[in-house]
Amino acid sequence: MSMKWWTENSTVKGRLRRGALAFTLGAALLAASGCALLPDEPDEEVLPEITPPQISQKPEYEVTTTTLETKVSGTGKLMSTQEETIYFTLEGKRLKTLAVELGDAVQAGQLIGELDVEDMQKELTMQKLQFRTNEIEMKELLRKRDEMDAIEFEKAVIAFEEARQQIVDRETELGKAALYAPFAGTVVSLPVQKGDAITAYEPVAVIADTSDLAVAVSISKERLEQVAVGMPVTVDINNAGSFTGKVKSLPVPKEDSGNNGQNPGNNAPERPEHFLLVVLDEALPEDVTRGTPLSASVITKRTENAIVIPSAALRSIGSRTYVQVADEQGKREVDVAVGQQTATQVEILEGLTPGQKVVGR
Repeated sequence: MSMKWWTENSTVKGRLRRGALAFTLGAALLAASGCALLPDEPDEEVLPEITPPQISQKPEYEVTTTTLETKVSGTGKLMSTQEETIYFTLEGKRLKTLAVELGDAVQAGQLIGELDVEDMQKELTMQKLQFRTNEIEMKELLRKRDEMDAIEFEKAVIAFEEARQQIVDRETELGKAALYAPFAGTVVSLPVQKGDAITAYEPVAVIADTSDLAVAVSISKERLEQVAVGMPVTVDINNAGSFTGKVKSLPVPKEDSGNNGQNPGNNAPERPEHFLLVVLDEALPEDVTRGTPLSASVITKRTENAIVIPSAALRSIGSRTYVQVADEQGKREVDVAVGQQTATQVEILEGLTPGQKVVGR
């Protein structure tokens, strides 16, 4: 009987051990499967590194010396030193004859063109015939002078002289019907054609001496006030190179340069005296021609060995003008006196010496 109890007891204990082991394994498996079923934890967010802003470094410039030049610039062209616009002074006539073509070489006194004045010629012929009758009548009056009233005789003499003067005036007008070249040259402008209706004082042709050219420059009225005769000039002529020279003469206002007080018309070509003229230090190349475009700069002021700084380094508050000087001790403000100024540089008369450093704005 005791043997049976031990056997049964052993069996119960074994079962208990196996049950505990199974429970432990089941719990472990359940825990493992439970972790697999939970959602993944999010990765930790990586924040970007914050870089503190850098304070911009203002540029520094060295105080230097240079030859400082102030210039007045303009554009222009090569023009003949001798050229003339010719025109008719008769109104309401047509161009009967045009004896030249554009580009023709002409001699002094050569015919350029004639107007159709046939009606004026007929009137002159009739006036001359009538005057012959007047001459016969005047001879009769002279014979009867002693028998005539003095006043009546004087009136007859005045009428006779008026008729004579009318013939002279008409002949003078007919003389204006033809145009001739004023000097030897080239026809450089010919804005009319045969048969055109001609307006008095409007250009018919421009005669120019193309063998003698001048540098003609156009400069605005405001800048022209800074220019004087004799100032040095640099000239760049298209396809010919750079040249140096001097101001020869200043322009004459167009309104002061009419033709005998008459208006030559809005289409009148420009004349050399309407420009600033430059005399070059050397002769022009032979291949340049009238009308070649150019640019020029008149040096109105030049300073040798000027102490200069860039314009960007100059500062001002009210009437005070100063700069920031940078050296081994740091930055400090220094008052300065300025002189000549260009678009990019400022001359320093007092306050700085070459080699120092100044801070830009």
